[in-house]
Amino acid sequence: MTNLPPIQFTVTADREPPTLTVRVAGELDYDTCGELVDAVVRELYDATGLRDVRLDFTDLAWIDSSGLSALLMVHRHTSAAGTILHLDHRPGFLERMLELINVLDHLTATAARADGNERSDDVTEAGAT
Repeated sequence: MTNLPPIQFTVTADREPPTLTVRVAGELDYDTCGELVDAVVRELYDATGLRDVRLDFTDLAWIDSSGLSALLMVHRHTSAAGTILHLDHRPGFLERMLELINVLDHLTATAARADGNERSDDVTEAGAT
């Protein structure tokens, strides 16, 4: 049995109105979930003209129930700010968790915008839209 060191958690935000992209890497768990929520909230309320918040999970290594709770909190903030949340590049384990507890549709439901455009389905691990 090998003792691998934990994967370092990082959150990187890139704001290009009308989109905020937040890249999540490492393990989203009890110890790190606050960092994700804080980063999104800080960027969300510091910016003007945002319509979309994209969480990019390309480098997500793991998520636990606290991480899931953080996603629900992020959704609450994005909804309150009038932006649409996208969960991009979901690894299989995240996809299964979201489907198992039946929150995938809640977090990624298609929403109509004031401009009449609907958001497209979020990008999954296969990269389809």
